[in-house]
Amino acid sequence: MKILSLILFVVAFNSALAQTDAVGVFDHHEDVGHPKNAGSAQYDKVTHTYTLTGSGYNIWFNRDEFQYVFKKIKGDFTATANFEFLGAKGNDHRKIGWMIRESTDDKSIALNAVEHGDGLTAMQWRSLTGENMKDPEGEIFFPDKKFEVIQLQRIGKRLIMRCGHVGEQLKTVGSHEMDNMPDDALLGLFICSHDPEVVEQARIWDVHIDQPGK
Repeated sequence: MKILSLILFVVAFNSALAQTDAVGVFDHHEDVGHPKNAGSAQYDKVTHTYTLTGSGYNIWFNRDEFQYVFKKIKGDFTATANFEFLGAKGNDHRKIGWMIRESTDDKSIALNAVEHGDGLTAMQWRSLTGENMKDPEGEIFFPDKKFEVIQLQRIGKRLIMRCGHVGEQLKTVGSHEMDNMPDDALLGLFICSHDPEVVEQARIWDVHIDQPGK
């Protein structure tokens, strides 16, 4: 009886720990790449708003550092949200947006729908594990800047990024075939300060992840 009680306690304890990682519609959050300053993620159930705090040297080259709040997703999806940085102006290359990754390994295959601190909007990707992201071969820039709404859609192996202002029709930034991205991947929100000494914060709201037939 004592052994059974102990087993039940351990199961309940582990379940409680797993639940603390959940943030809103996402199952987990963590710092990818071990940035010098730890990040965090919170969800306000009243306003349906996410607040992400994070650091990191960059999301680029052959490895990344950032705060990631994510869930496992399979098949096609359309992910849409509103984004804004909070606080004083930081590095022009600090980043927020949507990200799909094969794993939380810092060198993982990934594609990012990004807005930078200076408002630059871009789609960028790493096609192979540990591969350097390529400039300009591995990115698509949109000519206009400073959008609130960012959308990432997957149809088969093709990923499409759109952006726009609240209440307006979204504009296509670009699309890219990710042949090596698994059907069962990680999808989530991210923040990177582009400066390992600095911690940035962002507010993200009206988060929707839609899947056909669900």
